Amino acid sequence: MNKSSVFITWLACLLGVLIVNTNPALGHKPPIDEPVRIISLDGTVSEILCDLGLQSHLIGVDVTSTYPGSLKKLPKVGHNRSISAEGVISLKPTLVLTTQNAGTKPEIIEQIKSAGIKVISFQQEYSIAGTRKLIQDVATICQVASKAKPIIKKLDDDLTQVKKAINSPKVLFIYARGTGTMMVSGRGTQVEKMIELAGGVNATPDFENYKPLTAESLVTANPDVILLFDSGLESLGGADGLLKVQGIALTNAGRNGRIIDMDGHLLTGFSPRLGKALQELAQKITQKPKA
Repeated sequence: MNKSSVFITWLACLLGVLIVNTNPALGHKPPIDEPVRIISLDGTVSEILCDLGLQSHLIGVDVTSTYPGSLKKLPKVGHNRSISAEGVISLKPTLVLTTQNAGTKPEIIEQIKSAGIKVISFQQEYSIAGTRKLIQDVATICQVASKAKPIIKKLDDDLTQVKKAINSPKVLFIYARGTGTMMVSGRGTQVEKMIELAGGVNATPDFENYKPLTAESLVTANPDVILLFDSGLESLGGADGLLKVQGIALTNAGRNGRIIDMDGHLLTGFSPRLGKALQELAQKITQKPKA
C-alpha cells in the first residue's frame, strides 16, 4: 500500500469518528474507503498538498491558491479573509486545511466545524525555518511525513543558489489595486522579510504593517527600487502608469526606472518555492535598468 493510500485509509477512519461524534444526525460511520475530500483555504497549503501528491483529494480552494496552474480548475470558495461557510459546507468536504495567518474569521471556522467537518489550522512563520516546518507539518497531518523530505531538500538546494543583492538597495513595496488603493509596506510584513532575505533593505521601516502611500512619504523614503505584485503594477497601467503617480518620478527608483514586479503568491507565500522566489527577487533588485 503506498503512502497516499495509507493517508486515505487513516484519515477516512479518523474523520468517520469525528463526524459521528460532532454530528449525530448523520447516524452512521462512513465506509473506510470513502475518498478524503479536502478544501484548502490557504495558497501555500494548497501548493504543499500538490507537492505531496495529494491534489486529487482537493475539491475546492480559496482564490489565493494559484499555483500550480491546475488548481484554477477547482471550485473557488472565496478569498481566505472573506470565506463563506455555506460555500465551503456545500462542497461536502471531510477536511478543511488553512493557516492561522490566512485571516479566515474564527466564527466562519466554527460554522464549518459545527457542520461536522474537521478543520486544521497550521501555524506559519514567515522564515526559511518556518517554511520547512509548515511543509513537514502538512505532510505529517496527512500521514505522508516521509514525502516532506525531498520537498525540503529541493527548497534547501534552491536556497543555496540565491545570490543576495550587493550594496543593500532600499526597496519600497507598494500594494496597489489601481490608483485608488495604494499602500506601502512597513515593519513585520512578509514582503519586508523577503526583501531582507534577498539582500535588500525595507525603505519604510518606521511603521508597522501597511499605510497609505503619499507623495511626502515617497520623497522621504527615496527608494532605490520600487516593488509591486505583477497584478498591482498592471492595475496602474504598467511602469509608465506608476510614474504618473505623484512623487514616484522624484525618487531614485523613478528617475532610474528601477520598477520591478513579481507574482504575488510567489513573493509572499513562503511556499516550497521560497528559494526560487528569493533568486528572482535578489536578481531583480540587483539588476540595473537597460539603457
